This record gives sequence, C-alpha cells and structure tokens, in this order.
Amino acid sequence: MNRRHFLRTAALSGAALAAGRAHAAPPFPDATWQSLPCWRGFNLLEKFQRDWNNKPFVEADFDWIAEWGFNFVRLPCDYRIWTEAPGNYREAPLKQLDEAIAFARARGIHTLLNLHRAPGYTVAQPAEKLDLWSDGTEGEEARAQFAAQWQMFAARYRGIPTRELSFNLVNEPARVPAEKYVRAAAAAVAAIRRADPGRLVVADGLDWGSQPVPELKALQIAQATRGYAPGHLTHYKASWVSGSENYPLPTWPQLARPCSYLFGDGKKEWQTPLVLKGRFPAGTKVALHLTKVSYAAQLVIKADGRPLARRELTTTTAQRQPEIKESLEATLTSDTQEIAVAMDKGDWVTWKQLDLAPPGGPATRLEAAGEWGQKQATWTVGADGVARNATAKVECDRDILWTKNVEPFVKLRDSGVGVMVGEWGCHNRTPHAVVLAWARDCLANWKRANFGWALWNFRGSFGILDSDRKDVKYEAFRGHKLDRQLLELLREF
Repeated sequence: MNRRHFLRTAALSGAALAAGRAHAAPPFPDATWQSLPCWRGFNLLEKFQRDWNNKPFVEADFDWIAEWGFNFVRLPCDYRIWTEAPGNYREAPLKQLDEAIAFARARGIHTLLNLHRAPGYTVAQPAEKLDLWSDGTEGEEARAQFAAQWQMFAARYRGIPTRELSFNLVNEPARVPAEKYVRAAAAAVAAIRRADPGRLVVADGLDWGSQPVPELKALQIAQATRGYAPGHLTHYKASWVSGSENYPLPTWPQLARPCSYLFGDGKKEWQTPLVLKGRFPAGTKVALHLTKVSYAAQLVIKADGRPLARRELTTTTAQRQPEIKESLEATLTSDTQEIAVAMDKGDWVTWKQLDLAPPGGPATRLEAAGEWGQKQATWTVGADGVARNATAKVECDRDILWTKNVEPFVKLRDSGVGVMVGEWGCHNRTPHAVVLAWARDCLANWKRANFGWALWNFRGSFGILDSDRKDVKYEAFRGHKLDRQLLELLREF
C-alpha cells in the first residue's frame, strides 16, 4: 500500500509536469557509488527536527529549484517524526516524504534522503538515549533500530531509479573510530540491500563530515563532505554555536592576525610595538582589550610618536598571570598617520582585540592570535577599515581550502569512490560581501574537483530566500525575499 500510494503521488506530479505546470531540471546520468554526478541544489528542512520544524514539504520550492536550473535536494530528517516505537511507524509523515520525492521526480530533481537524527546518534540536542557507536547491548540495539529505519525506506521506495533517489545514512558522525562507524554503516547497508540491492547509498565523512573514510569503500558506498570552513566565518554569531558571539569579524580571504603577546624589556628579543598606519582623524577612539599580565607592565599608546595614554598593571607572585578584563584606551587629539601600542617595561601581557572607532568612518577591529615568542608587525588600515599586513601570510584562502578540505576527498574520489558536498553555506550574520567572495572560492574549488553540492538551506539563514540578512537589498519574489546576488552566483557554477 505504501509503494502504491507513492507511485500514485508520483504519477499525479508527473501529470502536472506534462501539463506544463512544473519546470524540469537538466537531466544527469545515473549515479553510482564510484561516480556521482555534479548535482547542484539545496537542503530542505521541513522534517529537520521534530520539535522545531515538522511540516509538509512545499511544492513551490521544487518548482523554483528546477526553474532556476538546479537538480538536487537533500532532505535531512528526524526519525522521531514518523517513529511511534521501534518498528512502528506513523504513516502520515511518511506520506509527506513520499510526496516530496514525487515532487522532485516530476521535475527531474534527484533526492538524497538523510537521517539527520538517527536511532543512537545526532549532532543536535538533546542527545540520543542509545549510542550507535558503543560496543555493548546498547550499541547493538541502536544499530538494529538504525538498520530497521533504512530497511523500511528501502522497501518503501524499491523500484525508484537511482538517478532519482539515494540514501544518506546519518548526518555528520563526530570523532568516533572509523571501525565503529563502518560497523554501524555496514548494518544499515546490509538492511537496505536486502530490500533493494541496487539503491545508491552515501555516507558522510567523519569529524562532522570533514574527513574522508577510506575504510567505508569495502561497503561500496559513496561519501559526502562539508563546506563549513573556516567555521568562524560560516558560523559567525550563530546562536547554536558556543562562543560564536566572540568570533572575529570575518573577512575573505581570511587575513593573518597579529600576535596576542606584547613583550616588555623582560623579553627584549621580542619587544616590538603593534603599529597601525593609515589616515586616522582627530576624535578616533583607540582601545586595546587585555586578558593576562605577567608580573608588571607599563603600556603606552603613541600617536605619530607622541605618548597619548599610559597604563600600569601589576600583580603579585601568588597571582602570577591572572585573567584580567582591562583596557588601554585613548582618543586622538589630532589627525594621525601612525598609532603604536607598546610595552615599555615589564614581562608580557596578552590582548584579544584592538578597536579603532573613527568619527563617521568604518570601525576597525584587529583580533589577536596566540603565537608565543613572535614580534609584532606593522598593519595598514584602508579606507574600508580593514587592517592588512603585506608581509604576513594569509590565514585562509581558496588555495588553503583546497589543500585542507577538498584535496583529501579528491584523493578518495581518485581511489574510486564518488564524492559530493552534502552541506555548505554561511550564516546570515557574516557580512554579505564576505559570504559572496568566500562562496565563489568554494564553488570554484568544487568545480575543479568535479563535486556536486547542496546549500544549507533553501529558505532560511543560510539560503537564497528569506535569509534575514541586514546588509542585503532583497528582491521581492512570489511572497518571499530573494537574495538575487547569491542565487546568480550559484547559477554561475
């Protein structure tokens, strides 16, 4: 009955397509575990979390995805939505999944069905009661339930061509041993193949999708990576990421950062000032935010070589290197071309950021990095407020992303395993110009690697519709707010 319902729904959607009421995406060849097509599309979140977002999929989304030339959707799902008890499934939400797959099939869109929360594992909160990776009876029960979920889907959708549907086992396994991941995946794959031997299966990489797993090759399944690097750019001020409110303001390429240590005459070999050059008008406020002090420190801010503000910090042996929340602050009394922050005397202090706030101009924030035993450098502040160091290495750019994040999966692909990017994108608090520059480099790398991809998400803070960015001039589109610049960039690739 389930399969008849699904095929009937697909036929209805196919009739709509034939009647010209839907757009068809460009066709792609059949996918195999050894070679995935360059799918391009989006994650749709209607079944993403039981208690947050549990509603029917929207047919218009599929229309627009196909109309704009995309050919792929990934459906990350929470198994609790349709699971009454192990082996006991609610039919109503499953019919909504049937409908989504039918919407996609009618428009030439491939569907990748994913368990974002599976029995025994999730990256979300709360954690699962069972543990998919454990060795005891708890792990055996989790793996049995996990396999049963996929066997149910394999039987339900048996006969749907591989070019139209594939299965993505579990979202973003964390830092678990590869052999435990393979054990859980093998149970699910065996269950799938008992019901539908030809179904294409995709497994996310380890370390939340960032690392390939060569050990999975024996199961004859493809793999999916992620596009969330660097994380402090993609998840800047994301409410669900601890500490993200303190991430440095993202730039792209990600510029090198100054040393977080200022050394005094107790470390003469490293005693150098932090220097900023530019056009700083009178009234510019300067603030260096400190985090630790060793013994004693005499700090000074100079404007064109003239002392502007001083600050002394002391501690005792019993309180050596305490955490502090102190600032060295000054206001420029005249137009200035060079600001220097130095430690005249003492051992060392650490600082986390330096802020420049000119009247009426763009603010500048320098975020510090660790690096004990390094001299400070000279930074040039441009009219855009960005501080650059011509001699410092770039911290991250397109080439570094290729080497660290893409090339390991290229090697996996070259070994005969199909690869795609199951999720990628940038939260709406990152400046839009930075998002576009970073996204272009990601897309260029994946084009070079011949990897398909799926943006997280279609509608929402990472997406092209209703992303609620504060620095975008949206285009009105059929009752939604469209980020036309991001859409056209995606279509370009």
